[in-house]
Amino acid sequence: MAPRLWSCFRKKHLAGCRNPDSDRQVGEEVLVAEGEGPVLVEMFTSQGCAASPSADLVLSRLGRGDFQLAVPVVLLAFHVDYWDYVGWKDPFGSSQWTVRQKAYVEALGLDTLFTPQVVVQGQAHLSGNDDIALVSAITSAPRFPALTFQATFSRPTSICLEVTLNGALGMKVDNLGADVMVALYENGLVTDCPRGENKGRLLSNDYVVRKLEKLCTVTDHPAKKIISGTVSFSLWDSFNSTRCGLAVFVQSSSHQIFGSQNFHLPHDI
Repeated sequence: MAPRLWSCFRKKHLAGCRNPDSDRQVGEEVLVAEGEGPVLVEMFTSQGCAASPSADLVLSRLGRGDFQLAVPVVLLAFHVDYWDYVGWKDPFGSSQWTVRQKAYVEALGLDTLFTPQVVVQGQAHLSGNDDIALVSAITSAPRFPALTFQATFSRPTSICLEVTLNGALGMKVDNLGADVMVALYENGLVTDCPRGENKGRLLSNDYVVRKLEKLCTVTDHPAKKIISGTVSFSLWDSFNSTRCGLAVFVQSSSHQIFGSQNFHLPHDI
């Protein structure tokens, strides 16, 4: 049976976001790993939307390998905040993620924000509940050389995580430039929802983006030249490194994704 398509729609929504730069250093050339890298899959979702929990499950199943994809994926869930007024404020919702979704709405020529929405490689979008269409979009998405970053993690204080990245993009960046972004996400989140459209439900969420920072912006950058930099994340009270991961991705000014990479956090960090 084909999946039922359910979505919550909302007109375009503006909000502010902060995306601070960090120091950038460009050095010697390195060897670039051959082969195509993973596909970035971004889910825009909300605990305040009745249609989102089933899509959140699809994302979790993707991460478990239930769909037996031949294509590796990097998964991120951005919880937007524009459904908070319905009766339940999503504890992971942020106006910053709403702004990110709005940028995709404009780049893809859409006229509404909606949840659950999936964006694949920054170039194709679909309902997060349509698992058949999602698998097809991932399989047919453009692939780019694998990023070759190495990551070093440190905790200078109990409330701060620093990540130093060193590696190459694997493809040339032209004079239009691209941003190297770093997302810190959390898995295994369970929320008892007492109000709103999902009242009485136990909501499970994986790949929830908790922080997003920019490592650097590159312009006219050779494929094999090293990029080095450090990003700092302020941590939340319940931070547990065993539940968290790190995603690095390269995004152009037109919001297309040109490479991504995933890291597990050390358990003893």
